Amino acid sequence: MNIRKDDKVVVLSGKDKGKEGTVLKADPKNGKVIVSGVNVATKHQKPRKQGEEGGIIKVETPIYASKVQVVCPKCGKATRVGHVVRKVTIAGEEKNKSIRVCKKCGADL
Repeated sequence: MNIRKDDKVVVLSGKDKGKEGTVLKADPKNGKVIVSGVNVATKHQKPRKQGEEGGIIKVETPIYASKVQVVCPKCGKATRVGHVVRKVTIAGEEKNKSIRVCKKCGADL
């Protein structure tokens, strides 16, 4: 799964098509993500503790990661994610590291 927490994404299909938001949580095992302001459901919540209020609250529910696409911070367009192996110096040691890049402009994600 190429989508990670704190990525800015746009929804490709469904009732929230075209909406943008940031990824709050990514679940690679199930292939789902929770995006802020997208796929919002209402939940009836009962007060659990004394002094706590119950009522109807809005909650973001998971959507499939294949329904969202990462927005490049440099060019601002929805793009597919590419991977490039680069040499990175960590604590004086050179290591190969896979870095996510924009397929349209080549900027690091």
